[in-house]
Amino acid sequence: MITLYTFGPAFGLPDPSPFVTKAEVLLKLARREYRTKRADVRKAPKGKLPFIDDDGTIVADSTFIRFHLEDRHGIDFDAGLTPQQRGVAWAVEKLLEDHLYWALVDGRWTRDADFDRGPRRFFDQVPAPVRPLVIGMVRRQLRRTLWGQGTGRHTRADIERLAMRDIDAVADVLGDKPFLMGATPSGADATAFAFILGLMAPHFESAVRDHAMRRPALVAYRDRGLALWYPDLRMG
Repeated sequence: MITLYTFGPAFGLPDPSPFVTKAEVLLKLARREYRTKRADVRKAPKGKLPFIDDDGTIVADSTFIRFHLEDRHGIDFDAGLTPQQRGVAWAVEKLLEDHLYWALVDGRWTRDADFDRGPRRFFDQVPAPVRPLVIGMVRRQLRRTLWGQGTGRHTRADIERLAMRDIDAVADVLGDKPFLMGATPSGADATAFAFILGLMAPHFESAVRDHAMRRPALVAYRDRGLALWYPDLRMG
């Protein structure tokens, strides 16, 4: 059996990391038997979650988990797609993972209101006397990462504008189709659903979330994915 190592449910989401949710949806799409287990990110193979243990084979990073499922288990997540559709699907994945993701990180870790609603809870187990110091250190590290990546060099308004453009692009690719590439989900839907679900979490408040919620097709897409992959999860 495959073990998927996760952060665990939080903030009304299956996992606070869209990459963990993506990996779990890939396992569901692959129809592989699996279990989830909470892990200490500091002990993860690449210092990040998710990773899997597939009968002794350790695979870290959600995209390499996908590659592993394709290679070892013979799964074609994009079966039936044309080469052009495969290209578009991959481009949408990377738009979400390598662009929109950083706007989400900025909002939840540098915006005090959302940090207090969410990531601050990650430090509850840190001894109270040193907790403010640890929180301050981690947030400074995140700001340096965002500056180096580039997102942190923009104003909040500019970051939100870029994120909204990303959201509109995904909505335009989706159009009136049930899933990104057509009537049935493909590999890119694991990523798109995970990010849209996380973005729309009512636990957080932001102009970017409001923008996404104003796209009925995206709300319907989220609900369709919930019904298919997380039927017990309810989200307003």
